[in-house]
Amino acid sequence: MTLKQQMITILMVVIGTMITRFLPFWLFPAGKPTPKYVRYLGKVLPGAVFGMLVVYCLKNVSVFEGGRGIPEMIGIAAVVVLHRWKRQMLLSIAGGTVLYMLLVQMVF
Repeated sequence: MTLKQQMITILMVVIGTMITRFLPFWLFPAGKPTPKYVRYLGKVLPGAVFGMLVVYCLKNVSVFEGGRGIPEMIGIAAVVVLHRWKRQMLLSIAGGTVLYMLLVQMVF
């Protein structure tokens, strides 16, 4: 890339970042109530995203081949148990991930 192309690329990234940061404040100012569809999306999207992540992470897991699937299921169970116990998303995700990595590296 030439220097001019690099400068244009950096400028476009800055503009894109600024637009995505400021646009919600321009569309939904503090004095006006938030529209119903935005509140609805705020309620349903987090669960939908996590559901999609679970499907994506488990799409190539075959429980019928050797020990495959067992560490994944133990990791998922750990996430569920930790979340039900402590109700802290970061703790449950990190705990399940660490347990899964330990199982894959040391047991299976």
